Amino acid sequence: MANDSTTTERDYQLFIERVAASKLVWGLKSKNGWANSHSADSEDTDVVPFWSERAYAKACARDDWKDFTPTEIPLGQFLENWCVGMAEDDTLIGINWDPKMQGEEEDALGIALDVLNQLKVINSAIKFVNYTSIDDFISQISEEE
Repeated sequence: MANDSTTTERDYQLFIERVAASKLVWGLKSKNGWANSHSADSEDTDVVPFWSERAYAKACARDDWKDFTPTEIPLGQFLENWCVGMAEDDTLIGINWDPKMQGEEEDALGIALDVLNQLKVINSAIKFVNYTSIDDFISQISEEE
């Protein structure tokens, strides 16, 4: 049986690979906005969970989030608007949380870099509004890291 950190790393890598391949990320949205929570480590830190599959997001649309609907976010928009904005706000990203709202909490720019590097690995093009290319995006956010 694998230990938790190995499973967590594998889950994280799977998230990165799946969102790069599908070019979609899933969030939970209601008429009042997007599902979010406090960090398990600090009540002062907010976390917005995202999922690599609609079914994973749908499984979490219960209890406090029962009025939320799985909503797709195009990957370019997720990287440019969400990751960069969340990094500026010191908000973490929850990765493929389970229905008990447990899972990884990661730095938004770190996730953006990993996804951008995965896009390069699979030789996948993506258009951005604020960056000329994947490499331009990587170099600009690497400076901020």
